Amino acid sequence: MADKLQSGLEYNKSHWAPSYAEKFASLGNGQQPQILWIGCSDSRCPETTILGLNPGDVFVHRNIANIIHEGDLSSSCVIDFAVGALKVQQIVICGHTSCGGVNAALGDSKLGVLDTWLLPLRKLRAQNLGTLEKLDKKSAVSKLAELNVLDGMAKIKEKSVVLEAMEQRGLKVSGLVYDVATGLLRTVDGDEESQEEIKARLTAFKTA
Repeated sequence: MADKLQSGLEYNKSHWAPSYAEKFASLGNGQQPQILWIGCSDSRCPETTILGLNPGDVFVHRNIANIIHEGDLSSSCVIDFAVGALKVQQIVICGHTSCGGVNAALGDSKLGVLDTWLLPLRKLRAQNLGTLEKLDKKSAVSKLAELNVLDGMAKIKEKSVVLEAMEQRGLKVSGLVYDVATGLLRTVDGDEESQEEIKARLTAFKTA
């Protein structure tokens, strides 16, 4: 572990190209990211590397299995600050293949505190049990990861600060699944909402 850290410190000192190193002065004065990325804590899924972007480009929240809990203060504060203060233009929820958290939610082992965290995934498993049981384990993990992204997108669109930004300045909410074995990103699209569904969501969740 110490060797890995030391290697990383040495790399950090030497790898920035002169053309980019000049940007650090402006980064010291503040940030203007265009994207809020909500992803998994998995070490194989570094958002800036995946997107080919640089420090200052992406505001980030990561947790086990990129789950959105309605009552989670950590993710709620990140979303509120990114949308309300930083004025990001897009929110991206990204799941991934071979996700340990998703795999755990498909199993039945006791995991302590993690069981509480994984409850939204277990609910999705229950709601889609017929579909998931027809798939092999690898495909089931990928499918549940996709369903989790869609669920997260729906929950984010229930936040008043997000609804206001979508109405007033065209904030976009997108879903992706990252394939850790190929490095490829795949877009996840939910069903298009009707005008009645949009009106109902705004009426129920937008506050002044």
